[in-house]
Amino acid sequence: MRRYDIDWLRIFAMGMVFLFHCARFFNNEGWHVKNDELSLGMSVFVMVVGQWTMPLFFVLSAESASFSLAKRDNGHYIREKCARLLLPLLVGIFFLAPPQVYVERLTHGDFSGSFLQFLPHYFDGFYAFGGNFAWMGLHLWYLEILFLFSLLTLPLFRLLSRRVFRERIARVAAYTEKRGTIFLAALPLGVLEALANMWPQGIGIRAFGGWSPLVYLGLFVLGFLFALDERFQRRTEKEWKTGLVLGILATVAGIALSTGGYSSRSVPFAFLRTFNCWCWLVALLGFAGRFCTFENAFLCYANKAVLPFYMLHQPVIVLSGFLLMHAAMGVAAKYAILAATSFAVVMALFEWGILRHRVLRVFFGMKA
Repeated sequence: MRRYDIDWLRIFAMGMVFLFHCARFFNNEGWHVKNDELSLGMSVFVMVVGQWTMPLFFVLSAESASFSLAKRDNGHYIREKCARLLLPLLVGIFFLAPPQVYVERLTHGDFSGSFLQFLPHYFDGFYAFGGNFAWMGLHLWYLEILFLFSLLTLPLFRLLSRRVFRERIARVAAYTEKRGTIFLAALPLGVLEALANMWPQGIGIRAFGGWSPLVYLGLFVLGFLFALDERFQRRTEKEWKTGLVLGILATVAGIALSTGGYSSRSVPFAFLRTFNCWCWLVALLGFAGRFCTFENAFLCYANKAVLPFYMLHQPVIVLSGFLLMHAAMGVAAKYAILAATSFAVVMALFEWGILRHRVLRVFFGMKA
């Protein structure tokens, strides 16, 4: 039976990523293109949303992987991941990333000239290492990491799906039926975050959505385990309000410590970050499991649009921001124009371009 709550959460998460990247145009961190006037409010929004948005994607992807492996052999599973992840990633690297890198180099004073003049230089060196070639597809890094995770964890997931391990997982699921125990899952994530923080320029790098790839791997495995026993999901449905309250409190505590100069790389902060993240995930998973178990026409349409929307949204935002960066208007008005314009352009490209052309559907990860 299809889990409509996962579909709804995937659409919700995509919407938050879209709003997040619109806000990156205004926050106080570096990005591909920045507005003339930055905003503290946008900086707080980016920091708060970034704590749980991409972790939610990895948990949802793991749950989807469990359903896929239940009815596919390894070869079919790998082919599916190549079509849904690797091919869209390559499209992003060679077609969607170059305009973004061009705008970044242009607005940062690293290049002057037209896009056509820049294009040959796109292959000069690797992005993030002093060059231009976006080997991770810029915002499509998620597809790259998810593809690697899908291959690396395949033997482990097959092992965990065996009866002997499912019986052990069932015992853990039975224990988490006690109130509050679902939040203990944050502890192994905290250990991974603390370990990653020991190598901040290596495995602890936070350039990918604010979290270390090691923590994302932990969330991916944890999401798969949760999908193996429905009692985990039922527990989140009972604890979603508690998760929401604890998530808000942990977020406030994290902001207070950050503004107070406390290092986010310390061991206590590592456990606070992962606890905060997990509380939000429990709240979202539980709420969706309780109230989002239905299907309608919007869900069917939006579910097909999620991956193409994800691929297109940041290039459109970057180019729109480039045209708006010097406009004489306030942050709120400019944010509204940026979001509305970018959303309309992306949906127009999807509806009248990708959706209606067989080849484009395949290139953007859809079924032909």
